[in-house]
Amino acid sequence: MSWTYTTLLALLTVLLALSLSPEADSAAVSSSTGSGKDPQGPLKKIFMKEADASNFFQQRSRRGVKSQDEIDAEQRQVLAADERKREFHEKRRNEFENYAEEENDEQDERTRESSEQWREFHYDGMHPPQ
Repeated sequence: MSWTYTTLLALLTVLLALSLSPEADSAAVSSSTGSGKDPQGPLKKIFMKEADASNFFQQRSRRGVKSQDEIDAEQRQVLAADERKREFHEKRRNEFENYAEEENDEQDERTRESSEQWREFHYDGMHPPQ
């Protein structure tokens, strides 16, 4: 149990040292920057007026009307995606057709070879081989 008291005492000591150090005061935001209503310097780039923010969200809401340029751009993206899908499926279909054709050719060759072997084995000498 003594180690918990020692750890707690050490943490409190570090907290006290950090709160009393002069670096902690310099890291805090001073109150001389003015009121929150009129931001100065870099804060002006971050915050905007309430009316501007309201207009921004009204224009960009889910139910907001899109411009014709946005609609055209989205349609071009959809058409491009459809074209890529079509090309992909066409390529896959061609690959499968080539594979199926090769398999059929191999099967035909195996069938022909086995037929020839059967004919040679059963040839009685009366009829010439074909």
